[in-house]
Amino acid sequence: MQPASEGTGIIAGGPMRAVFEVVGVTNILAKCHGLDQSVYNVVRATLNALRERQLRRRISPSKRGLTVEQLTEA
Repeated sequence: MQPASEGTGIIAGGPMRAVFEVVGVTNILAKCHGLDQSVYNVVRATLNALRERQLRRRISPSKRGLTVEQLTEA
């Protein structure tokens, strides 16, 4: 998953697209890699990735004294 520039929309396959639409994500590029691409596993992985991304955004500035960009570079 990568954030996309404004106006790009959702560029993702079936189950991921549905999750992004429900959650309200509007500009994103995403692709599913791997052998097991059942709908249940793709939805679960997408939700976990969104949860992790939100967690990083909340924790990094306040607890570690780092920006999100510094955290993702390491």
